[in-house]
Amino acid sequence: MVSTKSVAKFAVMALVMASMAACTSKPKPVIEPTPAPAPEPAPQPVPQPPVAEAPLPGIVPGSQQDFVVNVGDRVYFDTDSSDIRSDAQGILAAQAAWLVRYPQVNIRIEGNADERGTREYNFALGARRAQAVSDFLAGKGVAAGRISTISYGKESPIDNGSGEDAWAKNRNAHTSLTSGAQ
Repeated sequence: MVSTKSVAKFAVMALVMASMAACTSKPKPVIEPTPAPAPEPAPQPVPQPPVAEAPLPGIVPGSQQDFVVNVGDRVYFDTDSSDIRSDAQGILAAQAAWLVRYPQVNIRIEGNADERGTREYNFALGARRAQAVSDFLAGKGVAAGRISTISYGKESPIDNGSGEDAWAKNRNAHTSLTSGAQ
């Protein structure tokens, strides 16, 4: 037989357990951090085609002077290199566009080197520079049959000084119009 005391104890214990259950806190919701948005890739520079400008007054379109003044007839190289530099690519692209516009013009690429190194080495380096320019122009649509190359090595400097400034000027390839210009 269950006594009244046992029922009361059971009721008190149930009440205590119910109170404890009511007092427990709810688990806090876990807030997941939102991942940071992926950085957008930096915009890549878009190569710009050479800008066709109106010829200067007094310059005959298609002439040697037009080529030299409006396009540029010389590009420069780093020491002991025949790689086309980034600053030369715009000039060579403009040369190619001009030569495509005037298909009767033939050219000679003259490779040059500074005074350092042996005569033989500089002739070979000048030849590689001339060939690099020739390949670039041919790659831009200039018929290879219109292009000849020659190396002057260190024999034809444009600056007779001795030092980095003079050497930088003498490491070049010059584009000379040989026939067909107006």
